[in-house]
Amino acid sequence: MFLAIDTSAGTSVAVADGEMVLAERSTEDTMRHAEVIGEMIAGVLDDAGVPASRIRTVVAGMGPGPFTGLRVGIAAARAFAFGIDRPVVSVVSHDAVALEEWSAGARGPLLVVTDARRREVYWSSYDLDDDAPVRSDGPALCKPDEVPYAEFDRIDATQVSAGALARVALLHRERGMSEEYSEPLYLRSPDVTMPGPRKRVTP
Repeated sequence: MFLAIDTSAGTSVAVADGEMVLAERSTEDTMRHAEVIGEMIAGVLDDAGVPASRIRTVVAGMGPGPFTGLRVGIAAARAFAFGIDRPVVSVVSHDAVALEEWSAGARGPLLVVTDARRREVYWSSYDLDDDAPVRSDGPALCKPDEVPYAEFDRIDATQVSAGALARVALLHRERGMSEEYSEPLYLRSPDVTMPGPRKRVTP
């Protein structure tokens, strides 16, 4: 049983049992992650009729995503997992978008693009073969007019499904794949940084 959380583009929380998504709540609002995340977690557990004690794995979407929103979801996933003494599995958020497209029947090369703000975008490229989607490049950050792979089918995602994120985690487990990233994929430095040492003033 999985609890999956993604805040890389909006906020999405889901409970899944294997391939079956039992409950999912999502919003495309990119400004209120912290305000809605707790209510969403409680809500999907209630919708699914699943107590927290039945969750065996917590899945965290690692982005790419803007710093403030992304860290809310990852912190919530880690805190929830700590509270119930369960492991956290990290998944690239774009992989969930690619899996949804593959599940809907798409095949061939695919480019997943999400908003990075500051007039930039995040992108990842995939090969959707008959077996599963395979990421071939990215995640990366660039200006909108610098996005590569113009010949690929492209999807500009405004939401990452936590249910699909859980299915990616299951697919990785079944294939014995290890985590690629254990740290958030901000792909740029945060706005707030620690100040450097004071400059010496020459008298």
